[in-house]
Amino acid sequence: MSDWADNGEIVIVTEGPQETIALGRPIGTALQGGEVFCVVGPLGSGKTHLIKGIAVGAGVPDDDLVNSPTFVLINEYVTKSGLELYHLDAYRLESIRQFEMLGFDDLCHLRSVVLIEWADKIASAIKGVPSIMVTLNHIHPTKRQIKISHLPSHLRDVLRPS
Repeated sequence: MSDWADNGEIVIVTEGPQETIALGRPIGTALQGGEVFCVVGPLGSGKTHLIKGIAVGAGVPDDDLVNSPTFVLINEYVTKSGLELYHLDAYRLESIRQFEMLGFDDLCHLRSVVLIEWADKIASAIKGVPSIMVTLNHIHPTKRQIKISHLPSHLRDVLRPS
């Protein structure tokens, strides 16, 4: 189920991890490079599952390769399309300085896509960076509400129902 708001924001409800992964796939296929995703939500809300789908859609050959970088802080995924996918996890960061030391600015370029889990923890460091906001919430033990805003048109088009 999905609903489009007048401002281009979409709200989607998924039932289980596989639907959340499936939601990410068309987003991944439409990536052009230069996109930054700020992904927020409580523990277990599906952030990593959505990113798995985006990565597979972008050409990462196996979703088993996509794991939350909670302890290593950043994973790089190789895609068949040549895009560089960077998956950051800010959960364990203790300061904005730690985030800055990851080299965020160097990761953001026209042939990369940056996906940040727990982006709310480093919001002040990325203020002003054009980004796609993704908020996941539990609405039932198996259902997630996923709100996506600030979508560029090339990504909005793949999520619109036909």
